[in-house]
Amino acid sequence: MSTHLIPPYILLLIVIALISLKGFNDRDWFDRYTFQINAIKNGQWYRMISSGFLHVGFWHLLVNGISYYFFAPTVYGLLGSTSFFILFIAALLAGNLFTLWVHKNESFYSAVGASGAVSGIVYSSILLYPGMQLMIMPIPLPIPAPLFGFGFLMYSVYGMYKNTDRIGHAAHFGGAIGGFILTALLKPALFLNNSTLTLVLVIPLLLFFWVLKRRN
Repeated sequence: MSTHLIPPYILLLIVIALISLKGFNDRDWFDRYTFQINAIKNGQWYRMISSGFLHVGFWHLLVNGISYYFFAPTVYGLLGSTSFFILFIAALLAGNLFTLWVHKNESFYSAVGASGAVSGIVYSSILLYPGMQLMIMPIPLPIPAPLFGFGFLMYSVYGMYKNTDRIGHAAHFGGAIGGFILTALLKPALFLNNSTLTLVLVIPLLLFFWVLKRRN
């Protein structure tokens, strides 16, 4: 009798969900592992990773989880398990390093979320398979993956502009850049063959820098 193992990228999603649920029910534990500027500057660098496994609430976890679920199989299938997990961690770190730079003068700034890693996965997937389409209920028509990715980051532009929650919106962009660069290094021909798509995906990144300049 054959057995069907859970794919490793799904196991990672389950781990993120379980750690997030623990954080929902234990606030002291949650605060110990969030991204927090002062704590990181004081040497608690583990928060750069641990914060990516926490979420502010069920909706935040759901949005990141669904985005990951849609796009992770493509990246995992086309890059392989080792490159997939390297990309995940690299995008998570890139997102939090970028957040650290953006908010370096805000001593008590804190945030959580797998947003940076998910953004890196989303961008990598779109570059690897731009023709991908998604079925999202209750929408009756398939949604082109590049449109979903564009909308995902435009939501981040809005969140960064409003700046009213603990979601790491800046991490979306750092993670997207990390996924963008790492995919380019692994598959450089993609950028030569999809120059128009590359330009479209750069637009939200440019808008983010415009919002950042206005905030400063």
